[in-house]
Amino acid sequence: MSAPPCGRGGISMRFHLEMGSGSGLHAPMRWTLPNILTVGRLVAAPAIPLVFLYFARPWADWFAIVLFVLAALTDWLDGWLARRWRQESNFGRMLDPIADKAMVLMAMMVLVAVWDLDPLVVLPATAIIFREVFVSGLREFLGDRASALRVTRLAKWKTTVQMLAIALLFSQGLFSHYLVTGMYGMDKPLVEAILGGREEDLFGLRWKYWGTLATYWGGLGAMWLAALLTLVTGAEYLSKAMPYLKDRRGSE
Repeated sequence: MSAPPCGRGGISMRFHLEMGSGSGLHAPMRWTLPNILTVGRLVAAPAIPLVFLYFARPWADWFAIVLFVLAALTDWLDGWLARRWRQESNFGRMLDPIADKAMVLMAMMVLVAVWDLDPLVVLPATAIIFREVFVSGLREFLGDRASALRVTRLAKWKTTVQMLAIALLFSQGLFSHYLVTGMYGMDKPLVEAILGGREEDLFGLRWKYWGTLATYWGGLGAMWLAALLTLVTGAEYLSKAMPYLKDRRGSE
């Protein structure tokens, strides 16, 4: 058998054969459905503030709530599909937490602006954003030892409550808008009579009113609960990281 070619073409051919075989460490990334869903969630994150820039309300609210709810659903769906179809990949593991954090942080930024810097929204949003940045910094510092900061069940609950809070607060803007437009031309006694059931509700004011209240208090309650879970899980991650943050005795 003749010796393998030693020219540039032979080396190139052998290189490509080796890259496509063996352990698969250098195999090209596959565009599986879970990976596509994760990328879609990442793209949707900056779209949320952009819709408020280019669309008037309530269209911006509609686009934001639809984008966010779809993204939240894909957050669960892409992981479930990857495990069920055995399509887990390093690309997905890398991008999934980035897409999650981008979606939450962008949505928080929009809510703070839409609610006109209301302290009831600004304070929990600040705690959530600070925690996300802090824990990301811890993981980056730990590098290969970041496995010590595995996602806990409480952290998963925190994420779920966060998603619920954001969806409810976006929905509150819609209920509030349609409630106000429904009362157009009515005086206060007539509105009170309709809401009190003494007058016929021709424009659905009652369900819009109760929807406004439910999404307002439910959204704020979930936001503050998420902030509390954020601080608890952040402290838990810091406690786990402390052994790796101590300087060795005698070091500078």
